[in-house]
Amino acid sequence: MKIVVTGGAGFVGSAFVRLALAGPADIHIANVDALTYAGNLENLAAVSGDPRYSFHKADITDPAAIEAVFAEFQPDAVVHFAAESHVDRSILSPEPVIRTNLNGTFTLLEAARRHQTARFVHVSTDEVYGSIDEPYEADEHYPLRASSPYSASKAGSDLLALSYCTTYKMNVSVTRASNNYGPFQFPEKLIPLMIANALEGKALPVYGDGMQIRDWLYVDDHCRAIRAVLEKGRAGEVYNIGGSRALPNIEVVQRILAANGQPESLIKYVTDRPGHDRRYAITSDKVERETGWKPQVEFEQGLADTVRWFRDNTGWIANVRSGAYRDFYESNYATR
Repeated sequence: MKIVVTGGAGFVGSAFVRLALAGPADIHIANVDALTYAGNLENLAAVSGDPRYSFHKADITDPAAIEAVFAEFQPDAVVHFAAESHVDRSILSPEPVIRTNLNGTFTLLEAARRHQTARFVHVSTDEVYGSIDEPYEADEHYPLRASSPYSASKAGSDLLALSYCTTYKMNVSVTRASNNYGPFQFPEKLIPLMIANALEGKALPVYGDGMQIRDWLYVDDHCRAIRAVLEKGRAGEVYNIGGSRALPNIEVVQRILAANGQPESLIKYVTDRPGHDRRYAITSDKVERETGWKPQVEFEQGLADTVRWFRDNTGWIANVRSGAYRDFYESNYATR
C-alpha cells in the first residue's frame, strides 16, 4: 500500500509514520509537510534512510504542490493529519487555522478525487463536541459545538470530508481523538510543557483552577486506532478514539511534578483561556466494536515513559526551543 501522510513531521503524524514503517514491508509512505513551527523532521530521523519513505516539503493549501505529489506517488490511501492544532494560537490569530484546516482539507480531497485514491482517513479531534456535562459522553452522533476557531475549523473540515463520501462516493472516514501525549510532542501542549518546565525547575502555568477534565490517549495507541480505521473502517463513518482515562489538568500537573521530584509550589495559576471548555468526554465503543482496537497503554505507564523520554532527550527540547530543529531539513533534504 502506498500512503500519503500529511503532517507527517508533526507529533501524531510522525508517530504514525514510524508505526507504519515498522509493519508490513510493502508499506510505502510519502510524507507531505510544510514544516511550519511544529513540523520537526528530527522526529523521523530513525526512518529517514528507509527506501520505503520519502519526504515532500509542500503546503496542503497549494494545489499545484499537492497535485505533483499525487501524480508522482499515485497513492492508494491518504491519512490526513496536517492541521494548525493549537487552540491558543487559533485564538490569537484565527486565519491560519481556517486556511490550513479547511482550505487544505479541500485541496487534498480534490486531489484524491481526481486521482481516484481508494481510501481517505481524515484525522480530527474530540474538541468538535465542545464541553460536555457530567455524566454524559459523546458518541459519534453527538452535536458539534465547537468553542474555538481551531475546533470550529476541524468541525468544518470533518463535514467537508464526509460530504465527499456522500456526493462523490469517495471512501472517506473521520476519526476524532481525545488529548494525545507521548515522546516528541511539541512543548506547547500541556504535558510536554509541564515536563520541560519541571525538568528545569521553572514555574508551571495552569489555566484557571486547573479543573478542566481531559481524556488522555497515548500517541501510539492513537496511531494503532488510525491504522485500524484505515484497514477496517467503513466509508462515511466517524470513529471516536479515546484513552478511557479522564483526569483534571491539575492532577496531571501534580503527577508530573511528583515524577520529577519537584514541589507543587512551582504551580502558577494564570488567567483562564477565553472560551475554555470544561470537560471533554467521548466513548470509543464504535471503533472497538468495528475494528477490534483497544488502548494498550495505561496512563500511569505512558506518563512515566513520556517523562523519561523528555528527561533523556533534553537536547531535542533545546533544539525545539531555539529553532535549531529546522536545521535537520537543511542538512538532510534541502539539497536533494
